[in-house]
Amino acid sequence: MRDRGKQSNAPAPDSPWSEIVPGLWMGGHEYAGRSGQPEFAVVRDEFDLVLTLLRLPGHGPDPGVEHHVWPIPDGPLDGTQLAGVMRLARTADEARDAGRRVLVRCYHGYNRSGLVVAHALIRAGSTAEDAIRLIRARRSPWALHNELFVDYLHTGLDTARLLEELAE
Repeated sequence: MRDRGKQSNAPAPDSPWSEIVPGLWMGGHEYAGRSGQPEFAVVRDEFDLVLTLLRLPGHGPDPGVEHHVWPIPDGPLDGTQLAGVMRLARTADEARDAGRRVLVRCYHGYNRSGLVVAHALIRAGSTAEDAIRLIRARRSPWALHNELFVDYLHTGLDTARLLEELAE
């Protein structure tokens, strides 16, 4: 697994967010602007629901936009954290099924948001490998470069959660 220090080698994405499947977007708090310099991604009212895995002040969304915050590390997750990821994925699925525009975000929009979006896609019938491939094609080849998160997806979050809870 890559730790937080090694992730600094990951380039910032070239857009604040990317549509993975209709109605389901993945993004972050920082991206490389047109000049190549870092810019902050601030959510206003572009989405009906924002699911945030790393909260930074001043990054939105606007008042009145439904916003769920579940901070998790970009590293090993305990059973409670995995349960939260599963809950957010279910929330994203339900909102998308209702025709709402959903953004799942973390820092760059690669790993934590990728875990939630991939689990949502798996819940909707995708295989783990197809979900990972789609996310990397639509967001960035750097998406889901956290090997532990890829392992969680291949194992299944339900199983990973049970194993983490047994280890606690």
